[in-house]
Amino acid sequence: MNSFKVALLQIMPEGDLEKNRDKGLEYCRRAKKMGADLALFPEMWSSGYVIPEDIRQLKALAVSADSSFVRAFSEEARRLDMAVGITFLESFEPLPRNTMCLFDRYGNRVLTYAKVHTCDFGEECRLTPGDGFYVADLDTASGNVKVGAMICYDREFPESARILMLKGAEIILVPNACPMEINRLTQLRARAFENMTGIATANYPYGQPDCNGHSSAFDGIAYRTGESSSRDTLVIEAGEREGIYVADFPIDELRAYRSTEVHGNAYRCPEIYKILTESKIQEPFIRPDYRNRRTENKNFLTGVFNQ
Repeated sequence: MNSFKVALLQIMPEGDLEKNRDKGLEYCRRAKKMGADLALFPEMWSSGYVIPEDIRQLKALAVSADSSFVRAFSEEARRLDMAVGITFLESFEPLPRNTMCLFDRYGNRVLTYAKVHTCDFGEECRLTPGDGFYVADLDTASGNVKVGAMICYDREFPESARILMLKGAEIILVPNACPMEINRLTQLRARAFENMTGIATANYPYGQPDCNGHSSAFDGIAYRTGESSSRDTLVIEAGEREGIYVADFPIDELRAYRSTEVHGNAYRCPEIYKILTESKIQEPFIRPDYRNRRTENKNFLTGVFNQ
């Protein structure tokens, strides 16, 4: 498998579920014509990253993983012989989730991922967090590739990409909906470097509230045999405009690099990382809106429902 091409769909939502479906399907067809193995949507495409404050409206806006909206992208993946990573506000109890489903080129769902690190300091406090990070074997026309996913704010926690690397991910898909400035791009560059994984991020273009384009991809290959210094792992960085940006990952080269270089899991010392799994939080990091995933506060959820 010489390469793996991911089409980053940096596109504007249309403000309506059906219009978003139709536009999304059209852009999948365009991505296929551009030679993509996989088309990746920005975060929560079904609603255009709209999270109503009213819980009844929020639930009404959500769609199930088996809805006609999601199935349309499964069917299109099969018709196009191309994988599709579709994102949506998912119907879930007690509250909806921020979810991505990955369909392979046969239209089979091979991965479902719900955002783990919800932005509880903002409107995502009204969403149910995901329960883990997962990796799938994706069959493409060029061969198999191991793919994982994280969503937007997940990128700010090194553990997200590290877990995916430990589970075998070669490429990490990152649907996004926020301003991609130098520090956030640096986070993605770092996640790719330290885990020796490719990372592909699809963001909304400038014009979508709180977004500015700059979808990006990093191949994670910091050093090449015969070259005297390290290299920039950037594969592609979009500008602000709406469009499709194809990231071409050199998968064979990445695999050879992962088999010899010193990063990833080659020299880790997990026996001394115990503190990483402790849940205690101390100043200056205490926040009143923090949700402990192990002991979810039912009074908090009741308060949300009564808004």
